[in-house]
Amino acid sequence: MKNKARIFSGRSNPDLTRGINEILGMPTGKIALGNFSDGEIWIRIEENIRGTDVFIVQPTNPPAENILELLLIIDAARRASAKRITAVIPYYGYARQDRKDQPRVPISSRLIMDEIVNAGADRIVAMDLHSTQIQGFVNIPFDHLYAKGIFIEPLKKLTAGKDFTIVAPDVGGIKFARSYAQILGFPLSIIDKRRPQPNQAEVMNVIGECCVKNALLIDDMIDTGGTVVQAARLLKENGAETIVVVATHGLFSGNCVQHMMDAPIDKVIVTNSLSIPRERVFPKLEILSAAPMLAEAIKRIHFEQSISTLFDF
Repeated sequence: MKNKARIFSGRSNPDLTRGINEILGMPTGKIALGNFSDGEIWIRIEENIRGTDVFIVQPTNPPAENILELLLIIDAARRASAKRITAVIPYYGYARQDRKDQPRVPISSRLIMDEIVNAGADRIVAMDLHSTQIQGFVNIPFDHLYAKGIFIEPLKKLTAGKDFTIVAPDVGGIKFARSYAQILGFPLSIIDKRRPQPNQAEVMNVIGECCVKNALLIDDMIDTGGTVVQAARLLKENGAETIVVVATHGLFSGNCVQHMMDAPIDKVIVTNSLSIPRERVFPKLEILSAAPMLAEAIKRIHFEQSISTLFDF
């Protein structure tokens, strides 16, 4: 791959890109990134990429700056005559705004995807999208990777010899959690939140096994942590002894870290799809590397091999 492919990194998560390049035995693509005094981003690719298969790794969080930086790198690569440009977006921001659920709101997911394509991307790679239908917003190849490939073996070791239940922290996460339950062979429970009557307090119930002894709370992302913290407290009230939270993307916004520390949660496991600042790393947190899976996906894309077989469990 060395002579025919290059992997470049934006400033969002350079450590992840370095990990990918180390696995593939490649140097990180040479690129200069900075800001003018007024904050405007400037970019210069510092090597010849004419006819090269270019991969640009850039999670989009915080979304505004990093999405724009990704667009500018794509544009620079296109104008430098790259043969093919693949945007590798381990965490895709704006994935929650995928439809008009209220009057006079944008469909931000579609808008951002349009801009990525218009900038010159020929292919997109993402991991555990919050809304999987986003793949249909573009007319270019879209490889949607599943972080199950990162979590399954560590979870098998963690749960060995113990009875665990997979728990979806809300109804929207049922399909995501069920996929883990099927692979690990554990039962599935769901936290259901609803208001019995208008203006009455929201009530939470466990659908499935009510008395869960050991719980794996599975979700695609942790933002403020409110959903998983509420779910963990309900499970504890119902007699749970061990509660482990597993999420692909750890945003840990606002006071999330403190909420996690105060909650009856024994362990939180995420990937490094996002660069987690040192001040947001807490004792309960375990971070697994997404680099091996992303490196394998990039290699297979470059050599025109199947991606789907990565997820044959």
